[in-house]
Amino acid sequence: MRLFQKAVRVSLLAACIAATLSPAQAAAPAPTGKAAQKAQKQPKRYTIEQFMATTSVNGASFSRDEKQVLFNSNASGIFNAYVLPVGGGTPRALTSSTTDSTYAVGFFYNDDRILFTRDQGGNEQNHLYVRELDGAERDLTPGAKLKAAFAGWQPDGKAFYVSTNERDPKYFDLYRYDAKTYARTLVYQNETGRTVSAISRDGRYLALDKPNTTADSDVYLYDVQTRETKHISQHQGTASYSAQDFDPDSKRLLFATNDGGEFTRIRAYDLATGAVTDVEQADWDIAGTGYSRNGRHRISYVNEDGSIRMRVADGATGKPVALPKTGGGEMRGAVFSDSGNLVAFYVNGDRSPNNLYVHDFRSNKTTQLTRSLSPEIDPNDLVEAEVVRFTSFDGTVIPSIFYKPKGASNANKVPAVVYVHGGPGGQTMRGYNAQIQYLVNHGYAVLGINNRGSSGYGKTFFTADDRKHGQEPLWDCVEAKTWLASLGWVDPGRIGIMGGSYGGYMTLAALAFRPEAFKVGIDIFGVSNWIRTLESIPPYWESQRKALYDEIGDPVKDKAFLTATSPLFHAASIRKPLMVIQGANDPRVIKPESDEIVEAVRKNGVEVEYVVFADEGHGFSKKKNQAEASAKILAFLDKHLKK
Repeated sequence: MRLFQKAVRVSLLAACIAATLSPAQAAAPAPTGKAAQKAQKQPKRYTIEQFMATTSVNGASFSRDEKQVLFNSNASGIFNAYVLPVGGGTPRALTSSTTDSTYAVGFFYNDDRILFTRDQGGNEQNHLYVRELDGAERDLTPGAKLKAAFAGWQPDGKAFYVSTNERDPKYFDLYRYDAKTYARTLVYQNETGRTVSAISRDGRYLALDKPNTTADSDVYLYDVQTRETKHISQHQGTASYSAQDFDPDSKRLLFATNDGGEFTRIRAYDLATGAVTDVEQADWDIAGTGYSRNGRHRISYVNEDGSIRMRVADGATGKPVALPKTGGGEMRGAVFSDSGNLVAFYVNGDRSPNNLYVHDFRSNKTTQLTRSLSPEIDPNDLVEAEVVRFTSFDGTVIPSIFYKPKGASNANKVPAVVYVHGGPGGQTMRGYNAQIQYLVNHGYAVLGINNRGSSGYGKTFFTADDRKHGQEPLWDCVEAKTWLASLGWVDPGRIGIMGGSYGGYMTLAALAFRPEAFKVGIDIFGVSNWIRTLESIPPYWESQRKALYDEIGDPVKDKAFLTATSPLFHAASIRKPLMVIQGANDPRVIKPESDEIVEAVRKNGVEVEYVVFADEGHGFSKKKNQAEASAKILAFLDKHLKK
């Protein structure tokens, strides 16, 4: 886990939820000749209200009779759990929260109860709830200051697993819950900071992940019967190991590792012999793999140059399984029904948010269940992203995701924004990003930079920012401005920088340490004081603390370095207009981080616009807040970059 991994690809409008075109839209022929020129020069401009009429959807689970699919939607303005018939129809809400985002985990295996999670105003203190058959909701993990998460089902559906830090705020223990009575028993008491990441189907083995640094980690095997723990990833040098899933027979543990190479591949550990064998690899990172409920299929995801490629294989033979062709984007999030006759999945593209599909292997019929893009928005007015690369100051090649507004030309120069992802160690990827599309639709070029230290491009690139924050990664962002200016159709005098979380830190760092570079900055819940942020790490991140200190700095031992790289202590150098956006309940980048940088920059006589949402945390989940933030961002940019 990276310090601010939740903020990777932050989208205030859509929380990074991607999707595809409807069949009718996808089939529409592209305009040619004069019509094409007219469309290129005169895209329709859409209001934030029109963008917010788009619905974000995610997650999938089949009901016991395989006639309904459960998913999450923010159609009401906040995420709740909904169901749809697998053949299509009108969504029906199963939860109706108006204050806190609610995310379904899935149906119970043997009836139509559901499990779901919910926190309080974005504070990330998630609890696990059950919705009973009569609609009543019950908190299965009650308590004032605890964080809980669903950890998996027993194969027969008679029990499920939950992790919670109620005993010790620093560590998560694992419990087994009876699916009928909700009585629970302790399975694993965590005293070492090793996180349970997979449970064998026979219930005997747990796979435990342990970070050493942000680039080096280990996997352990815990025997529930003997209570013995075995280290199964001993290695030399820096290498990442992470458990993925046990095979259906509980004989092998699949894990991901980049040991011996730049990119992550899938290997298997034989529980009886300890033998390790190769299972799957690619020319890029395999981001994850896991088996379907009945074990007949294994789904993998390859992070291929900023795009996600989904692979489905036969669980026993490893042979590829053909999936339907949908067009319009990338397939993600596949979930098979218990029988294996149905698969639910999402398709997303650059110009439309997630849409949910169900494919029936018996009839070979594919049904699109949602049409999430606002009917008022023509996807032809939005833009396709492009993968670009530029050479930074020291010869390092920086990959980025680039959006060019329609109508931009050497005769019609446009302003631009360098858009920095969260992390550190996040990645800007292709897929629908409503915030970016909103800006591009209003005439801004947007470069989603994957500066050194970003994931997805090999472990050497990933570790290139360690102990260098505020320096080389920042200089990559300045070089991005130079690259934009070289295009000819971007006005070099009208380039800004913005980002969320770590990207917010990079924005503040740019204004403080390279004050000549950008004309304006927008900081979305970004770090201003590394010392305080590292000291205020939530207790449940205890297992990550050493890794974070190793990459960023120890707030005691490295105080001088962290002071030198914290924008708050150099705020006197900030002379360009600044916008700061913050959630009052943010547990990762606490509100004083924003309060103090705002106060310090205002002392310079510099314009600072400060926006605080009282009911949000690290990332904004409510449509009303997303709309307000995005409208204010555009107005701020227009004021300073469209003069």
